[in-house]
Amino acid sequence: MNILGISAFYHDSAAALICDGKIVAAAQEERFTRIKHDAAFPKEAIAYCLREAGINAEQIDFVAFYEKPLLKFDRLLETYVSYAPAGFRSFRMALPVWLKKKLFLRREMNAGMGPGFKGRYVFTEHHESHAASAFFPSPFEDAAILTVDGVGEWATTTYGVGEGHKIQLEGEITFPHSLGLLYSAFTYYCGFKVNSGEYKLMGLAPYGEPKYVDRIVGKLIDIREDGSFRLDMKYFNYCQGLTMTNRKFEALMGQPKRPSETELTPFYMDVAASIQAVTEDVILKLGRHVHRVTGKKNLCLAGGVALNCVANGKLLREGPFENVWIQPAAGDAGGALGAAQFVWHQLLDNPRTTDSDQGPSYFGPEYSQEEINQFLDSKEAVYTVAANDDILADKVAALVADEKVIGWFQGRMEFGPRALGARSILGDARSPEMQKVMNLKIKFRESFRPFAPVILRERAHDYFQVRENEDSPYMLLVAPVQESKRLPLNGDSESVQGLDKLNLQRSVVPAITHVDYSARVQTTDPERHGVYHKLLKSFEEKTGSPVMINTSFNVRGEPIVCAPADAYHCFLGTNMDVLVLGRAILLKSDQPNAGEISNDDYLAQFALD
Repeated sequence: MNILGISAFYHDSAAALICDGKIVAAAQEERFTRIKHDAAFPKEAIAYCLREAGINAEQIDFVAFYEKPLLKFDRLLETYVSYAPAGFRSFRMALPVWLKKKLFLRREMNAGMGPGFKGRYVFTEHHESHAASAFFPSPFEDAAILTVDGVGEWATTTYGVGEGHKIQLEGEITFPHSLGLLYSAFTYYCGFKVNSGEYKLMGLAPYGEPKYVDRIVGKLIDIREDGSFRLDMKYFNYCQGLTMTNRKFEALMGQPKRPSETELTPFYMDVAASIQAVTEDVILKLGRHVHRVTGKKNLCLAGGVALNCVANGKLLREGPFENVWIQPAAGDAGGALGAAQFVWHQLLDNPRTTDSDQGPSYFGPEYSQEEINQFLDSKEAVYTVAANDDILADKVAALVADEKVIGWFQGRMEFGPRALGARSILGDARSPEMQKVMNLKIKFRESFRPFAPVILRERAHDYFQVRENEDSPYMLLVAPVQESKRLPLNGDSESVQGLDKLNLQRSVVPAITHVDYSARVQTTDPERHGVYHKLLKSFEEKTGSPVMINTSFNVRGEPIVCAPADAYHCFLGTNMDVLVLGRAILLKSDQPNAGEISNDDYLAQFALD
């Protein structure tokens, strides 16, 4: 039986296909259209899923949509009535989209699926999809479930349990009271883009001090001991307006909203630190409450807030659960997978098997070496091909050790927002200058943004404060750097403020050590990661260090690369030193007409703002 899951029309549209319970394919639409966070109906992602399975639309038994549009429209109407006449402008702007597409979703889906589809449509609730994506692909036979995001139909937070092949949600917090929307409000206030800049706010937080926690908790949010909360809506504008916050919010915080792309002053760093601290407190309280009421030792997380890896790490270290598993596509894209698995397990009563597991989350397209070589030949690229994976790992490890920046393209693309070793940019974590180089000359993004480490799982405990052989393959847990790997700071370090903290070398792996001595850790193991793991082993043999930088293979304003053409385009359009496509190795210095690219050149070339 073939079940296609779909998320669409809001943020990060995606498709996921399971065949007889096995996850066959899953991908976000943005990777094919090259439109970041593409919210259109995922025609390209669906077409890929069908190709990967070798089937057509006629062979799909169920199409599962990740939420109930009529219930969501009910919330839109009730919210407008509650705030009328305020909010008419935003209601007027939203209504045509609903009348054209969202209320008549079957018509849109029929058009997207084509005339061959004769199966049934199923509409799951938004947080049911999140909960299913959290539990069914997890390694646990039973677990507590916690989902936290902006808003689905009405729910913004839910909790429950998963046992065997069934889930049961037992409690919820409803709109407009939302931890995700609160965090997005501060993202907006600090000058970043809502629904994509939240991770920037999280990365900015360690540069500041949580000076405004009492102001946030005292005025904006009332937090109970069980983690439930209510927002004071007089400070927010997302129910009735086109912005997240209003003038009362700015008056409370004491400064106006930061205009985008302007200087990041210490005030906004302190604001970021404050909302991050509040978020962590809520998540920890929620986790403790869910543990009390469920009695489970394992926890599964999903929803956009589950991408806050700092809060996740704190919950694992300080919370009551023995194990925490987070859906790597925790946002709306993962809802496509959750909806499909909800139908298979919950509705059709099929048991879970090892085929249900997420594994390394490599569910996207793969390209043969022959296809790669044909493409490179068509571009008259200069390259060599390693004879096998061992030779490839040895050659690339030597290049990384020489402080070359590597574009790494291997196997099937990752499903979710993180690069997990299939579409990654790699570098030497030991280099004091590598963070600035990669941010400003490769990624063309803000210099304060931290990079994540990838490390051999068996060595993670040596470098980070995690349990021995702690599994963190999805880069969704932040952990402190071990004291033994930290370096003493000079006497003037206490006077260093703001972004100048970047200039202080804090550990033996400075390129991945954030200013608060933290790191967002990805672990590798030979069973899941193949040549990626071999590369780390070879690097350790050459340098003694089992740690590299791993960041997503893209630049500012673009989705992660999907096809060889995307990777080649990114390689030539940045100051990347080496491109590895499968076993093909391209040196920038060997390519004709390959010169240095500045940030301004890149922005002008691709018209990014």
